[in-house]
Amino acid sequence: MTEQVRVTDGIVEFIGKAAWQNFPAAAVATAKRCVIDGLGVMLAGSTQDASNILRGYLRESDSRDESTAFGPQSFRTGASSAALLNGTSGHALDWDDTQLATSADRIFGLLTHPTIPPLVAALAISEQMGERQRVSGQQFLEAFLTGFEVECKIAEAIHPNHYMKGFHSSGTIGTFGAAVAAAKLMGLDADKTAHALAIAASSAAGIRVNFGSMTKPLHVGRAAQNGVVAAELAARGFSGGKDALDPPWGFMQVFSHGNGFDADRIVGKLGNPHVIVWPGVSIKPYPCGVLGHPTMDAMRRLVIDHDVRPEQIKAIRVRAGSNILNPLRYPIAHNELEAKFCPAFMVSAIALRRKAGIREFNDEFVQSAPAQEMMSKVQRVLDPEIEAKGWEKIRSTVEVDLADGRTLVQQADERYRGGPDLPFTREDLCEKFSDCASLVLPDSRVMELFNMVESLEDISDISDLVNVMKNSAEVMKR
Repeated sequence: MTEQVRVTDGIVEFIGKAAWQNFPAAAVATAKRCVIDGLGVMLAGSTQDASNILRGYLRESDSRDESTAFGPQSFRTGASSAALLNGTSGHALDWDDTQLATSADRIFGLLTHPTIPPLVAALAISEQMGERQRVSGQQFLEAFLTGFEVECKIAEAIHPNHYMKGFHSSGTIGTFGAAVAAAKLMGLDADKTAHALAIAASSAAGIRVNFGSMTKPLHVGRAAQNGVVAAELAARGFSGGKDALDPPWGFMQVFSHGNGFDADRIVGKLGNPHVIVWPGVSIKPYPCGVLGHPTMDAMRRLVIDHDVRPEQIKAIRVRAGSNILNPLRYPIAHNELEAKFCPAFMVSAIALRRKAGIREFNDEFVQSAPAQEMMSKVQRVLDPEIEAKGWEKIRSTVEVDLADGRTLVQQADERYRGGPDLPFTREDLCEKFSDCASLVLPDSRVMELFNMVESLEDISDISDLVNVMKNSAEVMKR
C-alpha cells in the first residue's frame, strides 16, 4: 500500500480539520434528529434488565464523580463507566438508528447503529471537562458529527466479511466513533489522536453469537467505554502502534480477510459526502432488528386494509432473502430479547395488536398464549427471486392464509419507514421520543428536552442539557 492511500493518516487529518462551521446544514439538521432519537432510546433502555444489572455493578465499582449515568435513578460515576451504562441503555431496546450502505455489495443495506457510541462518549467527556472547560452545543455537535462520520466510513470501507464471519460492527467499529468524538472534544493533537485510534483498534470487540441476549447491547456500551478510555489514555501519553487501521496488522486487515477493505470508500471520502447526509441514516419505528421493519409495516398494511382479525388467520408466510432470514434467526421467540430477532413474533404482534412497541416487546406479551399460538402459524420462506435481487435493500413479502380460503399478499415497501426515502416527520419523531423518554422523565421535561435538542447549536453549556435529562433534582453519587 502506498503512502497516498493510508487510512489512519487520512482519519487523523480529517479529525484535526473538522470544524463546526464546515459541516453542511443538512448534516447538522440530521445530527440533531439522531441525537433526539438517541437520547430517547437511551432513556427508555435504561429501564431494561440489562441496564439495571449494569447500574448496580457500576454503583458498587466506580465511585468517581465525573459524569452522569442516566436512568430511573441517575447517579454520578467515572466518564468511561457512564459511557458504558448509557451506551448499553442506548442499544438495550434495539431501537437506535441504523447506517445505510452506498451499494448492493455492502451487507444488508445497513452497517452499524452509528449514533449511540459517539453520542454517549461526547456526553461523558463534556461533563468530565465541564468544570475546567465548558462545552457548547456547537462543540458537542462538532465532536458527534466527526465521530459519526469516521465510524460510518470505516464500516463502509471494511470488507462485508467482517460482519458475515460473526463480528458485530456496532460494537467493533462503534469503538472508533466513540474514540473520535472523545478525542475531538479533548482537543488531542495529531500524534495523540493516532494513539487513541490504535488503542481503540485493540479494544474493539463484539460477536454476533450474543444477538438475542443482554450482551448485544453491552457491545455498544463497551464500544463507548473503550472509545473514551482510548482517548483518555492517549491524552496522558499512552502510546499505540503506528497505522492502526492499515495493513498488514491494522484493524481493517485483521478484522476482515483478503485485502481487508476498499480504500476507495474511505481515502479522500471522509466528509465527501458526509454519510449522515448520503446515503443517510434510518430512524427505527420498532424496537427490534431493522431488517424486520419493512415486513412489519407490510403486515400492518395488510391487516388494516383488509380488517383482518387474529381469529381469521390460518397461516402466515414471510418470504425474504438470506440477508433477512439468517440474522433474524429465531423461529419462535421465548422472551423479549429473542423476539427482537424473530420474524414470527414481529408479524404476530402486528396481527394481534396492529402495533409493536415497548408494550409488545416484553416478556409477558411474548410468552402469552395468543402470541405463542400466532407464532406457531408463521413460516419463514427463503425466496429465490428476492435473494437474486441483492442485499442493498430490505425486501420481503407477507402472505396470510385466512380461514375462509382467501390468501392475502402484501409486498414490503423498499422505502421503509424511517429511512431517507420515507423519513419520520417531526411529529413521528416527537411521538417516538415521548414514548421513550416518558418512561424516565416527567412529561414537563420530555418536551423541554426535545425542544432543547432541536436548537442544540444555541446552547452555551451542554450541562444544561444534562440537567434536564436527570430524573431527580439531586443526582446520587453512589
